[in-house]
Amino acid sequence: MSSGTTARTVAAVDLGSNSFHMVIARLEDQGLRILDRLREPVRLAAGLEQAGRITPEAAVRAVACLQRFGERLRELPEDQVRAVGTNALRKAANAAELREAAEIALGHRIEVISGYEEARLIYLGVSASSPPVEGRRLVIDIGGGSTELIIGRGPEILRAHSLFMGCVIFSERFFGGGVTREAFRRAETAAELEIRPIASRLRDLGWDAVTGASGTIEALVALARAPGGKSSPVSLSSLKKLRRQMIERAAAGKDPARGLRPERIAVLPGGLAILVGLFRALDLGGLVASPGALREGLLHDLAGRLRHEDVREATVERLVQRFGVDRPQAGRVERTALDLLDQVAEGWKLAPERSRQMLSWAARLREIGLSVSFTGYHKHSAYLLEHGDMPGFTRDEQLELAAIVRAHRRKVPRPLFEALGGRRGRRALRLCVLLRLAARLNRSRSREPLPALRLAADGDRVRLALPGSWLDAHPLARADLETEARYLGAAGVVLELEAFDS
Repeated sequence: MSSGTTARTVAAVDLGSNSFHMVIARLEDQGLRILDRLREPVRLAAGLEQAGRITPEAAVRAVACLQRFGERLRELPEDQVRAVGTNALRKAANAAELREAAEIALGHRIEVISGYEEARLIYLGVSASSPPVEGRRLVIDIGGGSTELIIGRGPEILRAHSLFMGCVIFSERFFGGGVTREAFRRAETAAELEIRPIASRLRDLGWDAVTGASGTIEALVALARAPGGKSSPVSLSSLKKLRRQMIERAAAGKDPARGLRPERIAVLPGGLAILVGLFRALDLGGLVASPGALREGLLHDLAGRLRHEDVREATVERLVQRFGVDRPQAGRVERTALDLLDQVAEGWKLAPERSRQMLSWAARLREIGLSVSFTGYHKHSAYLLEHGDMPGFTRDEQLELAAIVRAHRRKVPRPLFEALGGRRGRRALRLCVLLRLAARLNRSRSREPLPALRLAADGDRVRLALPGSWLDAHPLARADLETEARYLGAAGVVLELEAFDS
């Protein structure tokens, strides 16, 4: 580890569908040292399936919780904190409203991650917190609103799926009328049906060990564990025994489980039904619980970024290779775009590091759609970036990257950027302007270096100055830039072209 990351304090905040978690750690030469953990039940997913919206009561609980978390994080720089939202924030129709208030309460940006990215981070957390496994490991994480299934070998993920079933959703859907045998039958059947489309592919790939993550699985394993002790795997028969005990206790007017927090007990029947359904559908022999999950994965991913070991760079490189991008041309466009960014970053108030990353990725990936068709390739590129699995990228980052690439040629669909939201949308539009100019200036794909460029920006007005001799020698480039001025003007961006004596 470089000295630049030694002894930094880092924090991970997991805005789960059932509970919010925060873990604070110190990044040392020997690894991560946990300093503090906080957990609060918020239950964002409660009622979400029926109404499609996070209830006002849950929103109030969420903001209050994040205000308390924020007290611990106020002094930490932005790059040392990662806060992510999962299934409830992915699905809720009013997630944007809550997110705005939540970011103010926490004092840090909140990223909404895709189901695939959630699975990747869970696997990373489990791998870092559990003994190594010879061969493949199947990881199961039952959250409040979704269940993640991941097969990997060592640090590599081989297959990952996120299923729309969670302990909060299932407990509300099937056990609202009581913890009964019939309720379990319906819930377990629903879980088996949910996994059926992917079960055979998972079984064909195979695994050598099964590890469970999340508080729900930890609680179920603790209740159902055989007498062999903490390390003994939980079997289907022990889960069935636990199910029978829960039904009997509920019939006697008692809580379905003993020794757990009330909020955990409330979602336990749904979690147990999902786990039984998975055991049956995947023919699992046993499962052990891991102390690590999503938040530990966040910490380790954040530590990698601070060491300049960003998995997003590997993802971009893989896409460049997979879709046969013209590397020399991508490099020319990237260098020009970054040169222009350096000249206007201060005037446009663009955060240098984040903006350079996004613009660099967009320059390298803008032509991946050529693998589909030249006609409308920018649209194909944007579709691949928006809808593909991109390890390391949040949902917001994928949408922003797709918007920049989608609008980097032809007409500028300004509503596309407005949909990203105020500050994020303005930044994306301005980066798109830089990418458009860089692509225009390098349209000839010539190895001949470009002349000195001067760019100034003030709001929605930009002024590009080039040597007059170069413009005279490149009439097509001049015409191209004049066309670009018309496209940008239609989108409310004024581009002024000037010539200077070289």
